[in-house]
Amino acid sequence: MSATTDLDRLGSEFWAWKAATGFHTSDDVPRMARPAGWVPSFDAASVAERIVQLRVFAERHAAIDVSAEPVPVQVDHRLLGSALARVHWELDVLRNWERDAVFLFGQIVGPWFDLLLQPAPFHAERRADLVMVLTAMPDAVDGAIANLAEHGVASLAHVAIGMLDDIGERLATSVTAVADHVDDETRLALTAALPPARDALERYRAWLEENAGDLGPDAIVGREEFVWYLRHVALIAGEPEELVRAAEQDYRRAVVAEEAARASFAGEAEPPVAASVDAEVSAQIEGEREVRSFYERHDLLSQPESLRHYEFAATPAYLSPFAMFGVTDDLGNHARIETATSYIPEPSTELPYFDAASARDPRLGIIHEGVHAQQLALSWGNPRPLRRHVYDSVPNEGLAHYNEELMLTAGLFADAPHSQVIVHNFMRLRALRVIVDVNLVTGVFSHADAVRFFVERVPMDLATATEETAMYVATPGLAMSYNVGKHEVLRLVADASVAGGAAFDLRRLHDFLWENGNVPVSLLRWEMLGDRSDVDVLDGAE
Repeated sequence: MSATTDLDRLGSEFWAWKAATGFHTSDDVPRMARPAGWVPSFDAASVAERIVQLRVFAERHAAIDVSAEPVPVQVDHRLLGSALARVHWELDVLRNWERDAVFLFGQIVGPWFDLLLQPAPFHAERRADLVMVLTAMPDAVDGAIANLAEHGVASLAHVAIGMLDDIGERLATSVTAVADHVDDETRLALTAALPPARDALERYRAWLEENAGDLGPDAIVGREEFVWYLRHVALIAGEPEELVRAAEQDYRRAVVAEEAARASFAGEAEPPVAASVDAEVSAQIEGEREVRSFYERHDLLSQPESLRHYEFAATPAYLSPFAMFGVTDDLGNHARIETATSYIPEPSTELPYFDAASARDPRLGIIHEGVHAQQLALSWGNPRPLRRHVYDSVPNEGLAHYNEELMLTAGLFADAPHSQVIVHNFMRLRALRVIVDVNLVTGVFSHADAVRFFVERVPMDLATATEETAMYVATPGLAMSYNVGKHEVLRLVADASVAGGAAFDLRRLHDFLWENGNVPVSLLRWEMLGDRSDVDVLDGAE
């Protein structure tokens, strides 16, 4: 039996296990298809069982010798090693499952949120899962309180309290609305499960209000552990300080570029927000056609007819009460490659940061979230099975952020001065996220410091800043992924251009990057350019 066969078999077993046992994520890119009846477990006993199984997987992984195999096989071996390292990072290092009241709230209601994302109709398995998840909420609340009573962090408990305003009523509104889309048997079961679930969520908030002040201090991951994450999970060779310095340079550049754009277009009126959801949806559909045509006309990225579309849609009444608890889009999965859907609120001048941008020019969402929709779909068709999974957000978010700048530079927004300003502001935000991420994980910033930093320096509304920071506290490395990943992509593209000379084909390189968008760029450098410099740094890490 070949090393490749052994590796693919182990990868298949691992990812099936991860889907069944992994935690819920509020982010969209790493979202996974789950087995029927899935609810996350976060008690100490189940975590201990997972740690034991992780060791078994790690031993099998180490026993597969790929040293004599072609570089693509060695890359795949390192990919699976990254996935194994991430499980250790989540269970043993971050330990959000016992410390973070926001994260635990996500484990309680996140499965409900996820089940609402796929557009209707609700098939039988999905209906059964809705009942199961709602029924499981009281026990999940009990488990979360037990964990927090022993290990909870006060600052995150206070953040959770703010997120849980009217949580019982929100749940009731969602259940009532979804009942209109299911059969009578499911409707009766949901109606019966609602009161105890509602009481449990309200009890969770009440417990936090009463006990938050007595919980522990912030748990700082620290520089040493963060470097371990960079080397073993994200597969990044840079030092934290280098990442921050690069981000600070990007921040200054973005500020100046934004000011220059504002000055250049001072006489231009700001475009109005869409008149209605329907108007915004229509504008987005037309905008997506324009972006796809732009890629082809400028020879930047292939757009095969078979590649699915990415479309806005009105937020369903059953999802709206929970819209702030995760990224409200349905990017599908390996088994569902239909049109990707992004749910939008009613347009207004009071929308949060990203919604406000898309309400004026939907292309501003297409050039980032639309990249995820295409990149994930293309990766699911990758002939190498291990490359069909998301390992770390750096390559995915980096590619999407790279695309924002690519589209601006190539002239997509030549007809939209205000949108040019916004893209520069996006760059400003992505750069600031690195500073926040590294300072949070090393203990320089508190949660409140990070929120204030976003509000003052982007600038950004308080609600979005609070929501983002809570997510980044639970997932160190996510906030930095946009800017750090973009730099990784820029470095690869520039070096490939120099190496290729007159024969360099940017479209061909982009096609490869989109199809392999789940693979850390340090590994793609090795595979494409024969450059092991980053890999050698990773190999030297403890």
